[in-house]
Amino acid sequence: MDSNDPTPLNQRIRADIEHRIRSGEWPPGHRVPPERELMDLYGCSRMTVNRALTMLSENRLIVRRRKAGSFVRAPDPQIESVALQIPDIPLEVAQRGHAYRFELLSRRRRAARRRLAHEMELAGSDGRVLELRGVHLADGQPFALETRLLNPDTVPEAMTLDFSASAPGSWLLHSIPWTRARHRIGAVAADADQAGHLQVATGTACLALERQTWRGSECVTHVRQLFLGGRYELVASESPITEAGQDGV
Repeated sequence: MDSNDPTPLNQRIRADIEHRIRSGEWPPGHRVPPERELMDLYGCSRMTVNRALTMLSENRLIVRRRKAGSFVRAPDPQIESVALQIPDIPLEVAQRGHAYRFELLSRRRRAARRRLAHEMELAGSDGRVLELRGVHLADGQPFALETRLLNPDTVPEAMTLDFSASAPGSWLLHSIPWTRARHRIGAVAADADQAGHLQVATGTACLALERQTWRGSECVTHVRQLFLGGRYELVASESPITEAGQDGV
């Protein structure tokens, strides 16, 4: 490892182990070296190694078993076999014949929460992330509620851009190349705050889409979007995800 690389050591360890897994050097079922061996290998503390392993577990690349150790996880076929296109919401709304508008609810630099692996991976050199909350509107009505985190070091341009009326996702999609994305989809009931912004009753069913993207080993963004049930559909593509990485985040 490059000792001059400013990237936090735990992230470099995670990236190195992830490369071994994705290259096939460590196949599914392979036992990851014990923490003590990793400490010696990377010349770091147990806490640093543990944080890297936690990130890999959160990314569903390894399984950690108490007393047994950590093992490379087999791909989840029903999730890994399809590649979801990254949507450009303004374009999609316009193609449906509606007038699009983005409303920024809040913008702040805040400390990354240590208990959340994706936030620690997004943290800049000062340990903080840029958090943007906003609502996508179609004909003036809420279409989706979005909370997006950005890595200040990976996309420094975003720190000075005005997103008060333009969606950050569209800017990323057209400006920042990405090489890998992970999606997570689920159904949730809107809490009081979410329901208020979506102008629906508390408990209304929503489609929750979480997405995290990387450029090489650098994490670029994490976004969570809530769509009202019946107003949005997901389209899966069978083309390799690496082909999609020619555009943006």
